[in-house]
Amino acid sequence: MDLQTLREVVEERNTTAGKVFDSVVQLLILISLVSFSIETLPGLSEKTKHLLRTIEVVTVVAFTVEYLLRLLVAEKKLRFGFSFYGLVDLIAILPFYISTGIDLRAIRVLRFLRAFRVFKFARYSRALRLYGRAFAMIKDELYLFFTAALLLFYVSAVGIYYFEREAQPEAFASVFHGMWWAVVTLTTVGYGGVIPVTVGGKIFTFAVLMIGLGVVAVPTGLVASALSEARRIEDAQ
Repeated sequence: MDLQTLREVVEERNTTAGKVFDSVVQLLILISLVSFSIETLPGLSEKTKHLLRTIEVVTVVAFTVEYLLRLLVAEKKLRFGFSFYGLVDLIAILPFYISTGIDLRAIRVLRFLRAFRVFKFARYSRALRLYGRAFAMIKDELYLFFTAALLLFYVSAVGIYYFEREAQPEAFASVFHGMWWAVVTLTTVGYGGVIPVTVGGKIFTFAVLMIGLGVVAVPTGLVASALSEARRIEDAQ
């Protein structure tokens, strides 16, 4: 098989071979994630542990072959290696090779990265590709929004600190203590158990809550509009 044919199998999704390749990789990802989750259950028998270990070895070998194939067919190999998907593919297999044969507890934490194999699904999902295109279209607006949201977050923390510091010196001992309140209030989740008790603090909280509703709505509208445009562009291609 020449390099161009191999590239069509590995990278193209419009051919039968490409669809089969993608489907096999997706199935292996799913098997790997299920196996990883089962492995965390307590009281597993040695037979089950051995089976899970075998599945882990097989899937890692398959992912390693996939990574090497993608590196082989990439026109700019260094660029692929440091791209998002290239790094995800590497992270999906690296913990296995690092932790194998090493009995260091600190190293074992790297096996947590096996859960990141779920991100490999992004390569095959049309919906996620649409999201990526949509976010690229509105990145400037989102940057402006998040900058404004951070400023609002800080101002809210400062405001509640000055309103509540005397009435609740332990809960609002500093601006940093007020930041958690600002997060849960601006996002309208209401989690944390710290509430204002002064009249000024309550009025200020009401204003922050009203602004928080708008904070949630702005990116939702931007993303929804961008998704519609991204879908229109992709359908037209």
